[in-house]
Amino acid sequence: MASRFTELVIDCRDAPALAAFWCAVLDYKVVAEQEGYTEIGPWTPAAEQIRTGSIPPALIFVQVPEGKTVKNRLHIDLSPIDRSRDAEVERVVGLGARRIDIGQGEKSWVVLADPEDNEFCVLRSLAPGEAPPDA
Repeated sequence: MASRFTELVIDCRDAPALAAFWCAVLDYKVVAEQEGYTEIGPWTPAAEQIRTGSIPPALIFVQVPEGKTVKNRLHIDLSPIDRSRDAEVERVVGLGARRIDIGQGEKSWVVLADPEDNEFCVLRSLAPGEAPPDA
């Protein structure tokens, strides 16, 4: 393999605030921060770890002057690991997300928006004993 997916960069208006939301959602921590830039991840980046294993990508929030104007062309999907899909949706809504309708209809996933209106989905639960929700 020549490359690894190491970061996903998200333009935003308030990098520290949006990073704090996603830290709470993903149980990540801030690993780097400077004016207009906040990087979060489940690990402190180390080249050797990245080369030798599958490590979740960091999220980098970069402050930009313009707001979001259209539907995302790329979005994050989440799968809860210790609770049901519906319980995770309620937890994330409690952190500041909101339910949205982008024309998805009746699906087995739930579409939400983060505090800056970036769409993301909560998929099936990966918790032991959880059956997938009805489609």
